[in-house]
Amino acid sequence: MPTVTPDSSPTAPWSAPVATGPLDAVVPVPGSKSLMARHLVLAALADGPGTLRGALSSRDTLNMARALEQLGAQVDTTGPDWHVSPLELDAARAGTSAHEGLLDVDCGLAGTVMRFLPPVAALVGRTVRFDGEPTARSRPVGPVLAALRALGVSVDDGGRGTLPFTVDGRGRARGGLVDVDASASSQFVSGLLLAAPAFEEGLTVRNTGRTLPSLPHIEMTVRVLREAGVVVDDSRPDLWVVAPGVPTAATVTVEPDLSNAAPFLCAALVAGGTVRVPRWPAVTTQPGALLPGILTAMGGQATLDGDVMTVTGTGVVHGIDVDLHEAGELTPTIAALAALADSPSRLRGVAHVRGHETDRLAALATEITRLGGQVEQTADGLVLTPRPMHGATFETYHDHRMATAGALLGLRVPGVEVVDVATTAKTLPDFVALWGAMLASRAL
Repeated sequence: MPTVTPDSSPTAPWSAPVATGPLDAVVPVPGSKSLMARHLVLAALADGPGTLRGALSSRDTLNMARALEQLGAQVDTTGPDWHVSPLELDAARAGTSAHEGLLDVDCGLAGTVMRFLPPVAALVGRTVRFDGEPTARSRPVGPVLAALRALGVSVDDGGRGTLPFTVDGRGRARGGLVDVDASASSQFVSGLLLAAPAFEEGLTVRNTGRTLPSLPHIEMTVRVLREAGVVVDDSRPDLWVVAPGVPTAATVTVEPDLSNAAPFLCAALVAGGTVRVPRWPAVTTQPGALLPGILTAMGGQATLDGDVMTVTGTGVVHGIDVDLHEAGELTPTIAALAALADSPSRLRGVAHVRGHETDRLAALATEITRLGGQVEQTADGLVLTPRPMHGATFETYHDHRMATAGALLGLRVPGVEVVDVATTAKTLPDFVALWGAMLASRAL
């Protein structure tokens, strides 16, 4: 289990601004990190060059681009549209790779890199060593590595199930049926599915875990595979069958990140007024699609007019009892909102977020309590009882969603000092500027 360790950033904490009146803001949220990761992997396995329009240039997506380049793809990240030239897998299978020796992949803090790329590494014809930042070494990867071993791929992780580890790529992998315990992360399934078309027999992936968190993220993976022409059968629970083949190169437009929209839309409930997010998809597999219903239950009004999601609030927030099993990444934001409510809340179904960038349940309980709130951890979530809160330092534990939760609390609680707010660059560059612009757009 990850250790909750405060940040050691040398920069001064960021003073979260207090809302001084109702809002009337339009917030253009950049592209989805989750979709970017999936589109990048498929583009690297495709039958020709591809383009990602409206690409998100964040720490995690740049880590994925660099990692794919280390494996042999080419990714041009210099403009708003990213261009990808795929891996030369035919040369790897024929044993004619131009380079020999060990490849190093730097995962940074990106769970998508450490979980999506080991199956790809099995196909490149080189031995690949994965490592990342020290805090990333506590995040679980073992189920993916165990699945690769079961498929005949040589993996050395010293028995830890975490970074660092090596994958001995042979340029080809037979594929077939493989079991994976995905109870700690849906990314274990997604990582196998994304590489599955390049396996000689495709893959049949079966989840053997007692639970399956964030199922929408697997549905997202299936959707992007099908959009690339890959045949996927997901008609049976906990079982996915991917046929062998080559994804079709394409130009895709990346949806805005709905989970990154969460703190901005929640701000309408806390400060009162209205916040609008354009380019909201009418149909999506992003877990953030649950936001309108959650915010309505907590006292807001949410409407989709064309492609603009509008949330209006009065400044009064109601408590909620909600199962966030399918959208665990929303937990920090909804917990911060619940701490400002007029009645208690219970967030359930999110035991798996203990294995995210930090133990998010412990971190939220510690930091909200530090501000004077009352939070109890349960086996699978949090119980929050609103209390009068006061300013204090709000640690973020190198976790971007902890930083945005601190900003949301600071809208109503004067004196919240968010440590290492720059960690938001992991998925949301220029968060501070976007937050400031939202607060400057006051209702008349």
